[in-house]
Amino acid sequence: MNLLIMGLPGAGKGTQAAKLVENYGLAHISTGDMFRAAIANETELGLLAKSYMDGGNLVPDEVTNGIVKERLAQDDIKEKGFLLDGYPRTLEQAHALDQNLADLGINLDGVINIEIDPSKLLERLSGRIIHKQTGETFHKVFNPPAGDYNEDDYYQREDDKPESVARRLEVNIAQGQPILDHYRAKNLVQDIEGDQDIELVFEDLKKAIESLKS
Repeated sequence: MNLLIMGLPGAGKGTQAAKLVENYGLAHISTGDMFRAAIANETELGLLAKSYMDGGNLVPDEVTNGIVKERLAQDDIKEKGFLLDGYPRTLEQAHALDQNLADLGINLDGVINIEIDPSKLLERLSGRIIHKQTGETFHKVFNPPAGDYNEDDYYQREDDKPESVARRLEVNIAQGQPILDHYRAKNLVQDIEGDQDIELVFEDLKKAIESLKS
């Protein structure tokens, strides 16, 4: 089984990816892991990626796509199948992935898309607060400090402020929608309701995967 998992920040993609990998024995392929492995193994593309990263520059698509192809060509992919996480990030990368999979004789069986209303994600992601003295982390809605706490005793990181979260969600929606449209045209997308208990999300994921197998 070869799968791609997608979802906006805060949708629980990482949690569900870990459960899928454990349950189905898939090779978990994330861009961060691939880059670290390619650099550690000093592959030609890994060293090239490192040169860009050391210079504080973005790694070009052709290098990223090449590193992904190198990873997909490894023996464990044929044995286990894979769950691709965090790639592709652009429509151009999706087209490159299509070509690389075709070159390797690998079929993509499905795209799991964990859906949550962005307004709910905004609440989820922008609710984190940190106690100024202790550094302890809380959430205004899901894990508030005990009693009637004084908001002046807490602060938010810039990344957690509602305006920053809203921008991040907008960017991810704009990037992700063309990719989803691309895979919907191939009839590969399985939409999963993410605004429910973690175990219920996972049950829906398993049902979607079973439907792909049949």
